Amino acid sequence: MCKEIVMPKNDSITLNRMDYSSGIAVGIWNGSTPGIIKALSPHRHDHYTCMLIEADQLEVVFDFKHLTMPVGTLFISPPGQVHQILETLSATGCYLSFESRHIGRTAQTSLDNLLEETLIIALSNNERDWFRTIFDSMMKLQDLNDIAYRQVEEPLLSAFIEQAVLCYERQLFINPESISLRSISLTKEFRNLVKSHFRSIKRPFEYAEKLNITVGHLSDTVKKVTGSSASELIQKEVMNEALRLLYYTEVSIKEISYQLGYQDTKYFIRLFSKKAGCSPSEYRKKYAKNSDQILDH
Repeated sequence: MCKEIVMPKNDSITLNRMDYSSGIAVGIWNGSTPGIIKALSPHRHDHYTCMLIEADQLEVVFDFKHLTMPVGTLFISPPGQVHQILETLSATGCYLSFESRHIGRTAQTSLDNLLEETLIIALSNNERDWFRTIFDSMMKLQDLNDIAYRQVEEPLLSAFIEQAVLCYERQLFINPESISLRSISLTKEFRNLVKSHFRSIKRPFEYAEKLNITVGHLSDTVKKVTGSSASELIQKEVMNEALRLLYYTEVSIKEISYQLGYQDTKYFIRLFSKKAGCSPSEYRKKYAKNSDQILDH
């Protein structure tokens, strides 16, 4: 089960928290499910969310990217991402929400080694049947046992994640030997640190210190794995959050500047304008006031 809270006044994007007493939630959804109705408004989660579309299609926005998900699509959304369901039509399917503490170390490593934020997988019929079996097994555990037996539930969840990663890699024809796992792991660790600290830390060498490596090694590794520099990834995280706040909230530009770690609002405006090609106020006027326009980044 999830409980809905509204974030403090300085950030009005809704945050759905996982009920700590459960930590894992699984079930069937359709257009009238309360959680789906809440998802029609922009929100974040503090946990992972998986959905399998089994009938019709789902119209979804992940951080400004508008996607149509047909039958047989499985997606796994990470904590912190802003998303919104635009249209459920007559879609139905299964959902699975979980905190990372409930998956095994190998499954967590598999997720960490992926460079994309969200896994979106077009399943084959055989894959779809397998995942539905896992959904059914986890749901039946709720009836089979009076309480949640984690020693049974968690291995099923870990197997679910491991298989999802395998399906995703096959879909993209990823060759895990093309780049060392250590390089991928280090890059993901850097990106996770950036997500946690981008408001206060803007310089690559400070992240290198946290990782106990040289800034040169960090820069070379990140560039090899992602094609972008460490500085560019830091700036991208700052820009993504600025765009979210401009698009989804009415927080003032001065307050957004402060939230992102810039005491000098004029400097923030210059930086934003250089990256986005328009000022924050121009962006908000052009996009945030027109719900039919979704910016694809």
